[in-house]
Amino acid sequence: MDATASEIENAHTKVEETPLEAFASICAVLVVGLFILTFIFQNFEIPSSSMEKTLLIGDHVLVSREKLAPPTKWAPFIYYRNVRRGDIIVFFKPGEPKLYLVKRVVGIPGDHIHLRDGIVYLNGKPQNEPYATKPDYSDYFPYRDDFPAVPPSESADVTPGWAADLPNHIQGQDLVVPPGDYFAMGDNRLVSLDSRYWGFVPRANIVGSPLFIYWSFIESEDQYERRSLDDRLQFYAHVITHFFTQTRWRRTLHVVR
Repeated sequence: MDATASEIENAHTKVEETPLEAFASICAVLVVGLFILTFIFQNFEIPSSSMEKTLLIGDHVLVSREKLAPPTKWAPFIYYRNVRRGDIIVFFKPGEPKLYLVKRVVGIPGDHIHLRDGIVYLNGKPQNEPYATKPDYSDYFPYRDDFPAVPPSESADVTPGWAADLPNHIQGQDLVVPPGDYFAMGDNRLVSLDSRYWGFVPRANIVGSPLFIYWSFIESEDQYERRSLDDRLQFYAHVITHFFTQTRWRRTLHVVR
């Protein structure tokens, strides 16, 4: 039997969403997006030169929050792994739970570490780190470059708690990383305030690992210190005005290693 014209018209009639259904759809999208940004990915901006040349001031990176997170029974399908030497990690600075830092893991629990003339010795062997900035004799700083051979009292940047705790972890000429902790350093070893200055990174402080740079914009090194409303408005205007000329286009989607 052939369909009547009325039946054909009804078959092609679009079903319109009610306002309540549209609101529920928007809420579902927001909930999924919030879950992804809270538990799986998060964006961070690099504020300092401590990780140059790997990460530059003004790099905006997407961070995986789940890869290095402790495994959970409710999500066995998500891939987790332990923190490894060489991983770049985002973490809360020890003693300052609201301050995020980005450094590279140099030592894992049980490792013996010391520096000589800026070269890292791991378990007695000098490390080849092409990404790390090395000092020269014109810029030699004993505490920084021969850690931990020089007492921390000679460096004003060492936190008091770490200065007191550091001797408890020294065996011979090495610093020994305790269970549950990690020794992290910036790739720009000449300026990086890292585990040499404030101690180990507890496993619980590690938030995630950068995946790639999704946008990079040329900024001054003191931009992150400008927090007033006027400073922020001026910076936003500067970004809008110079977006195309000061964006580092070659770094877009650059994988962080």
